[in-house]
Amino acid sequence: MSEEIGVKTRVNHMLQPRVDKVTVNIAVGKSGEPLDKATRILKQLTGQEPCKRIAKKTVRDFGIRKGEPIACMVTLRREKAIAFLKRTLQAVDNKVSRNSFDKYGNFSFGIKSHIEIPGTKYAPELGIVGMDVSVFITRPGKRIKLRRRRTSNVGKKHMLTSEITVPFVKETLGVEIV
Repeated sequence: MSEEIGVKTRVNHMLQPRVDKVTVNIAVGKSGEPLDKATRILKQLTGQEPCKRIAKKTVRDFGIRKGEPIACMVTLRREKAIAFLKRTLQAVDNKVSRNSFDKYGNFSFGIKSHIEIPGTKYAPELGIVGMDVSVFITRPGKRIKLRRRRTSNVGKKHMLTSEITVPFVKETLGVEIV
């Protein structure tokens, strides 16, 4: 009735979910040349300089020492994140398992070999690596809980759940939930 008269219905922008960030992680398990190759591959795929992650504890069976760099990761935000996400979702045939979503609406998926991503070519000197992609979805206003000064709680009704984010991911990214 109100649309017939010419009054537009308002959309509350504070309730609209959005992709906050995408983190890409390649865990090699050892430092040295394999980690350098993984770092070059990640830089080539994302266009950003990856940071190295160190082992938290020693695992003698795998030959890992505490403090040794064993992985590299990149955090992407805004347009870069969405563009990278659309490319990587094509590598998994635009399908994500329903079990990949956590109770806060974030989801993760893995890629077995980086050459499955469209637009990447195989380089024999770098080899093939797999990676984990984690997508964090939030609503505007989440910063209130995370900021340093005058932090406050976010209301329960404003928090995201997987029931809200699954339709958002289907619509915006064109992903099929299996």
